Amino acid sequence: MAIRKPAKRRSSSPKTRPLAVVILAAGAGKRMRSAVPKVLQPLAGRPLLQYVLDTARSLDPAAVHVVYGHGGEAVPAAFAHEAVTWTLQADRLGTGHAVMQVAPKLSAGQRVLILYADVPLLTTATLQSLLEAAGGDEVGLLTVNARDPAGYGRVLRDTKGRVRAIVEDQDATAKQRRVCECNTGVMTLPAERLTRWLRRLDNRNAQGEFYLTDVIGLAVRDRVAVRPLLAADEAEVQGVNDRVQLAAVEGAWRARQARRLMLEGATLIDPARVDIRGSVTVGRDVVIDVNVVLEGRVELGDGARIGPNCLISNTQIGAGTRVFGHCVIDGATIGPDCNIGPFARLRPHSVLAEGVHIGNFVEVKNSRIGAGSKANHLSYLGDATIGAGVNIGAGTITCNYDGANKWTTTIEDRAFIGSGSMLVAPVHIGADATIGAGSTISRAAPAGQLTVARSRQVSVPAWKRPVKRGT
Repeated sequence: MAIRKPAKRRSSSPKTRPLAVVILAAGAGKRMRSAVPKVLQPLAGRPLLQYVLDTARSLDPAAVHVVYGHGGEAVPAAFAHEAVTWTLQADRLGTGHAVMQVAPKLSAGQRVLILYADVPLLTTATLQSLLEAAGGDEVGLLTVNARDPAGYGRVLRDTKGRVRAIVEDQDATAKQRRVCECNTGVMTLPAERLTRWLRRLDNRNAQGEFYLTDVIGLAVRDRVAVRPLLAADEAEVQGVNDRVQLAAVEGAWRARQARRLMLEGATLIDPARVDIRGSVTVGRDVVIDVNVVLEGRVELGDGARIGPNCLISNTQIGAGTRVFGHCVIDGATIGPDCNIGPFARLRPHSVLAEGVHIGNFVEVKNSRIGAGSKANHLSYLGDATIGAGVNIGAGTITCNYDGANKWTTTIEDRAFIGSGSMLVAPVHIGADATIGAGSTISRAAPAGQLTVARSRQVSVPAWKRPVKRGT
């Protein structure tokens, strides 16, 4: 459903005023029952506040202010990378009081947009529509028709449909509680009017707090138009107060991201069973099976196929590559037309060229593997540089750690490493070399030659196997 846009008016454009975004992030979050501040609780792997900051940045504001309180300096410290102005609300006396703390930092002529750190799914498109609804000098209010309005402030309108006030649930009459149009808390106002209305707030209400919503009634009294915008999707304005709501919001986020991937050309075998916890891009004809988790920055090339029960983090996967089920891939770069798994693990800084095969129960760490090379069974390749066309036999291990330092194994093109070989780094295997099965190689193996390093096999004919005493 598209957002209903208001009719055009003669009000000045919001673009004539620089935008200041104020994000309220001071809530204690007692219902989360956590030592972690609510705004730092993770949604799809990132803090709630990060989503709101990213959306605010998409509006190209002149300033972003964050009002914090619960959690103290832990919140600013977690976002030291963000260019925002932090304001402490030492005594949490309501949303109106929170905005009072930041009011001295607002400039006349700015348009202020109020957002909430625990409402993470608001879209740029919705906020742009809200700013356009308010024009340059009026008030914009984002509302929603709630299926269960209990606990939310109700939006009261007159017989002509104009917003007259917002009444909080605790202060509402029985008749007012039957209203389903609710306040989301998101609003936009001219800075100079907001500052004036904040000075007129009082705390004569059921909670003894200064309600920011009371500025709507003050705007009506001052004959300033309040332009409501009804959110098309209730999930977009869902707040997070406890872990049940956090799970519901994450479900909505997951559904939104799954839909986006399908529209971009991916087939999701079951969209409800793909978990996206980062920024994922897909080419055409990508197929993602069930119970796949995608974290961080993941790029899937044309025709890539991801089998069931895989965890893929911060990885590029080339066109036509197939990742079979139950693989864990983190920080890897995988070329086109590779086969990975099942039950393979690729750790950070693993780089696979075109056509590489990494089979079941093979682990690769900090290694580069050349085109067409294969390690199909039960091997560990760590800190290795492996050329093209190399065959790694089952049970091969690059012994890269001496107890204090990591060392490199180099295997040149077309080498053949027999099963059960131990390559004790630092060691160099030449091009076209063959390593006999069961060898422990601790010195360079010459190119084009067979190298075998086994102890002599001995059979003892008179030997008998021990038996338990008394038998």
